[in-house]
Amino acid sequence: MATTYNNLYLDTRQRLRRAGVEGAQLEARELVCCAAGKSREQFYRDMTLYASDQVEEKLKELLERRLAGEPVAYIIGEWEFYGLPLEVSSDVLIPRMDTELLAERAILLARAAGEGARVLDLCAGSGCVGLAVASNVPECRVVLADVSEAALKVCKGNIRRCDLNARVTCVHADALEPPAAALWDFDVIACNPPYIPTGDIAGLDVSVRDYEPRSALDGGADGLDFYRAIAEHWGKALRLGGSLVFEVGIGQAPDVEHILAVNGFEQIQTAQDTQGIWRVVEGVMNR
Repeated sequence: MATTYNNLYLDTRQRLRRAGVEGAQLEARELVCCAAGKSREQFYRDMTLYASDQVEEKLKELLERRLAGEPVAYIIGEWEFYGLPLEVSSDVLIPRMDTELLAERAILLARAAGEGARVLDLCAGSGCVGLAVASNVPECRVVLADVSEAALKVCKGNIRRCDLNARVTCVHADALEPPAAALWDFDVIACNPPYIPTGDIAGLDVSVRDYEPRSALDGGADGLDFYRAIAEHWGKALRLGGSLVFEVGIGQAPDVEHILAVNGFEQIQTAQDTQGIWRVVEGVMNR
């Protein structure tokens, strides 16, 4: 018996809720849209129409993948961040709401730097932070840097998707090593590095542990390896008065503040995300 798009959506939402998926409403909509090849606007327009058997079969297959633990962003191949629809694959972390605070701080700092501001998104992954900056600060230029060639391929696709080729470029760079001579004179370096302690990875939710790239999660024994290396080596890539802005994990802010201080950063400040978690730590290089 034929089913309307609305009923497909409601059934999918119910199954996701029963499985304990927090964002069941949003995920159900995205899965139905993907199965039907519809935009959100088309989905809402067509809710009372009947779906074909092919759409039902496709949705069943997508839902089974989701219930097995695969994140919906990887299933549909895209996710939204700071209003930008971005391509994602299992080669990059899925952009998260938590990280929008890092983008917000980088946007404000880039605006304050004025015409011709230069911004580096280090450990760029999908490029979400740097692209959010570029799309919100039209006078700035952005470099997306990652050690993973597969991640840089995703970045390049997202630069084209956001129509930002004129102001955003990609480079291969290892954040644990000192920057190449070509990477210098930035007003802002924004970085969401791997920060999960190695021993904690086994206990992560299956959707993260088994699907997201381990190299983008593992921050070493105490989760702080990247903060130490970047604070030590990458200050030289900043202009005088430039800012290094980090996303940090829960409870890591005091350690990262200390790491910035011992590496000569000043005016160190920390900001809370919408959940009240100290999520972004930044410092200024004045020497």
